[in-house]
Amino acid sequence: MEYLLEGFIKAVQLIIEGDDQTWSAVSATLTVSGYSMGASLIIGIPLGFFLGYFSFPGKTKIRLIVDTMLSLPTVFIGLLVYAFLSRRGPLGDFGLLFTLPGVAIGQTILALPIVIALCATAVEAMDRHLRITLISLGASRSQLVLTSLWEVRYGIFAAALTAYGRVMTEVGISMMVGGNIKWYTRTITTAIVLETGKGMFAMGIALGLILIAIAFVVNLSVSFARKK
Repeated sequence: MEYLLEGFIKAVQLIIEGDDQTWSAVSATLTVSGYSMGASLIIGIPLGFFLGYFSFPGKTKIRLIVDTMLSLPTVFIGLLVYAFLSRRGPLGDFGLLFTLPGVAIGQTILALPIVIALCATAVEAMDRHLRITLISLGASRSQLVLTSLWEVRYGIFAAALTAYGRVMTEVGISMMVGGNIKWYTRTITTAIVLETGKGMFAMGIALGLILIAIAFVVNLSVSFARKK
């Protein structure tokens, strides 16, 4: 147990002293997760609302596909994105392989089904009398949509939080698409895997503590928003 305590002490020192390698991984993680969450929320919330609010032919099959995609392995997503972004792939000319935007594309694919499925579930659980009441009060279509979204805001918060947690902790996509390049595409999770494999437990623990701290701040922010 001594080496764990020693590693924890060194980890705190690395964080306090502002180790460049540690904070480079933190910066890359926050950047790529910001890209992916922005894209997944912009695309996923409208799709989730549409899937949960309206009834149309094939809805059950689409919902089944979305729910199945919730369990997609990150390594498989990384493999597909790598194939598309490589020089021989259809998107190879854009030069996105081994870049943070390339990793963000893979993480968006990972987060999108989560946002869509949970938003659709929240909308389906909404009071069915709300729509009739709003229409009887003369609400326009835009008012109908915005009011419905406001009613399920906590479900949307939960969807975003769940997706963010999955994105922040994934390894396969970041490793395969980003290449784990030091000072450039190395994220917190890939750095933890690499440094632990090298026996650098202090660095791994430091990055793990930062990852927990980020998760705590996100949860605290959502809790504060709910109270407001």
